Amino acid sequence: MAKSTRKTIPSLADLRRDIDRIDAAMHELLIERGEIIDQLIAVKKTEETGSAFRPAREADMMRRLVRRHHGSLPLDTAESIWRVIISTFTYVQAPFAVHADLSAGDALMRDSARFHFGFTVPFVPHMGAATVVEAVSGSKGDLGLVPAFAIADAGPWWTALEFTSAPKVIARLPFVERPNHPAALPVFVISRVAADAMVTETEVWSMRVSGWSAGAVQALAELADVIAVPDRAFDGAALLISVPTGGIHEVSAALVKIGASIRSSALVGSHATRYTIPQ
Repeated sequence: MAKSTRKTIPSLADLRRDIDRIDAAMHELLIERGEIIDQLIAVKKTEETGSAFRPAREADMMRRLVRRHHGSLPLDTAESIWRVIISTFTYVQAPFAVHADLSAGDALMRDSARFHFGFTVPFVPHMGAATVVEAVSGSKGDLGLVPAFAIADAGPWWTALEFTSAPKVIARLPFVERPNHPAALPVFVISRVAADAMVTETEVWSMRVSGWSAGAVQALAELADVIAVPDRAFDGAALLISVPTGGIHEVSAALVKIGASIRSSALVGSHATRYTIPQ
């Protein structure tokens, strides 16, 4: 007699039991992760200063998450769940607050903050980038969120990051770029982190330039992302430039070539190169 090859279709009750089993296993793993964090706190003995975030490790983990992701679960959901987990456990390890500049829109910035940091981490609203930088500067390990292309009437907020003891740009969100991202507002994250935790794939520079013009804008268009604010002191502009590591030399050469004069420059942070997913 031929053996039947028909597959047994699981019942609705069986499928629900499987879901309950998976949910319980995920919860147990989260509890286990918390226990490891407790050990981590004991090992560190809270001796570290600054933010407990490690941007280099986070970027690496996000790249791996995207590469292995498949199936019907939207990537938006998987990324958001992971970010809430890591941010919450970081908060448990070393409590911090997120200070956010709402000048680009309250809803847009809150979407970005909640998507990347969840609801457990305290959210502190500000109206202007300068007050965000000031709040982070006076904290032990808080984060600041500033719209990446916002130009404040008060002038170049990034010059406050030039000092050695000042916080720096440590990340650029969203890290995983894709069409219709639920938290698409371009944001710089500002904080203090250990030097060995930084990502140096993209450098962020503060620069003052005399002779800033439309020609200068065109010269830099293909080399870097640039924010420029008029600077009357030099009859030019104060710039915030994001460029691949080492690319600042090309930027300087391009400005000199068109007759612009570079008065000063300072490295004010770095971050991971954005991970772009094509449509």
